[in-house]
Amino acid sequence: MEVQQWNEILEPYALAVDELVVKFNHIIKAYRNRGRYSPIERVEGRVKGISSIMDKARKKGIGLDEVEEKIDDIAGVRIICQFVDDIYKVLELIKRRDDMIITSKRDYVKNPKKSGYRSYHMNVLYHVETLNGPKELTVEIQIRTMGMNFWATIEHSLQYKYKLGMTNESSNRLLYEAAEAVAKLDEEMSQVRVAIVDGQKEFDERSELVAQIMQGLQTLKKTSQPSVVSAFQKQFMDIYEEGELVKLRSFYDKLELELALISKPDFEQD
Repeated sequence: MEVQQWNEILEPYALAVDELVVKFNHIIKAYRNRGRYSPIERVEGRVKGISSIMDKARKKGIGLDEVEEKIDDIAGVRIICQFVDDIYKVLELIKRRDDMIITSKRDYVKNPKKSGYRSYHMNVLYHVETLNGPKELTVEIQIRTMGMNFWATIEHSLQYKYKLGMTNESSNRLLYEAAEAVAKLDEEMSQVRVAIVDGQKEFDERSELVAQIMQGLQTLKKTSQPSVVSAFQKQFMDIYEEGELVKLRSFYDKLELELALISKPDFEQD
């Protein structure tokens, strides 16, 4: 099969990955715009390389004219979460969507592989509109925690070395022990989830408040007396150094009121 033929085959899969990454990133943004915790931390996507597809086809005895039908991970989307519970929340989000249909699921979180690998895998049918018309294809979605993703990245690198004969039994043992350590860490992180999520929400709110205050001070500088601007700037810096969210909120309200009074029309009576 020529390169041009491969490109034509893979083009719809690249489109599907691009669209899904955008959609899952929109979910993250929608949660955060509402001041809510997002079960999705970040999203990654990829289309399998030609050499990887050929290797898998050869290994499984699949003809190159059958790869689309029999290889179900040509297109892949990886969803990274902070906590194990988030994995199943993302699963429920996907179940409720009309633009993708789950065709198979494999829970390697509750049922890890012998190597220690943990992740939640599913295949979905996804519809794309291509230059040649509509096409329905399979996309593999993996959902895992940051710890699971770190371990899987290392394991993937070692798998490459396996092919070159550069690893041994001790590597397998250490890798499995590392997987168990990651699982324990995920469990411990879940126990302090509330504190972590609350801390992240406070940090996000503080960052947003500071940005809005800085914008407000810029507006004040254009419309008010230098002495007034200087007083507000000094008060802000004092509060900023203290770092108390309640005081930042109060200062923001005070600044908004000052800006509203300045912009209010002064009507003279006849």
